Amino acid sequence: MHLDIPHTFSKAQAIDRVKKGLVDARPQMKDQVVIEKEEWHDNALDFSFVAQKQRITGTLVVEDKHFIVDAKLPLMWRLFEGRIEKAVAEQIAGMQK
Repeated sequence: MHLDIPHTFSKAQAIDRVKKGLVDARPQMKDQVVIEKEEWHDNALDFSFVAQKQRITGTLVVEDKHFIVDAKLPLMWRLFEGRIEKAVAEQIAGMQK
């Protein structure tokens, strides 16, 4: 899955928004998602988590005017890739308010 989502922040502000969004989301996800990896390397987040016994891995890169998300979805979730892309885009759009 590949997403390229525009944002209106500086790169530093966008990174801060992503980090805050992840912290804020943890209490809501605690019973549904196990975060295995969350590592920042400059402006790139490497992540891995398990949801519904399925592992999702990928990267989120924060550029000057857009977010780039590349994630490897489990085979059975690829059927819902459009819905997942829409949900991720909505979450990122929510960070821009």
